[in-house]
Amino acid sequence: MTQTQETKTTRTGMRPWLKGVLFASLAMNLAVVGIIAGAAWKFAPGKDGRHPPRLDMVVGPYTHALSREDRRAIGKQMREAYRSQRPSREEIRAEFANVLAALRATPYDAAKVETILMNQLQGGMERQELGQRMLIDRLAAMSDSERAGFADRLEEGLKKHRDDHKKDWKKDRD
Repeated sequence: MTQTQETKTTRTGMRPWLKGVLFASLAMNLAVVGIIAGAAWKFAPGKDGRHPPRLDMVVGPYTHALSREDRRAIGKQMREAYRSQRPSREEIRAEFANVLAALRATPYDAAKVETILMNQLQGGMERQELGQRMLIDRLAAMSDSERAGFADRLEEGLKKHRDDHKKDWKKDRD
C-alpha cells in the first residue's frame, strides 16, 4: 500500500508586484540623491562659500502656499501623468539588472554606471519639470485675488521659515 504524500508549497521571497514597487521607489530615491549630490558638488563650499539650498526650501514654500484644493488638483494631475509615462516593471527590473551587472563587472566601467544613473536622474528631473509646469499653469488660471492670496501665503511661509532659521539666512546674506 502506497501512501500519497501531500506536498505543500510555500512561497518564499517577495511578491513580484512588490519587487516592482521597490525598484520604482529605489529609482526615484536614486534620482533625488543624484539631484542633491549634483547640487552639492556644483555649489560646494569654497566655490562661493555657500551651500546649495535644500530641495524642500526651494519647492516646499510654493507647495505650502497653494490652497488645499490646488495641492490636491496638482497632485492628482501628477499621479495621472506619472501613470501614463512611468516605465513598466520589466523596464525597471532590466535597468536595475544592468546596474547590478555593471557594478559587478571586472573591469569596472564607470561610464556605463554613470549613464544608467543619469538616465534614472533624467526621469526624476522630468517629473520635477512636470510639477513646475503644473504649478505655473495653476498660477496662470488663478484670479488676481487668488494669486494675491497665494503671494501672501508664500511670503508668510518664507518669513516664518526665515524667523525659524535666522542664522542660516544671515549666512546667505553675508
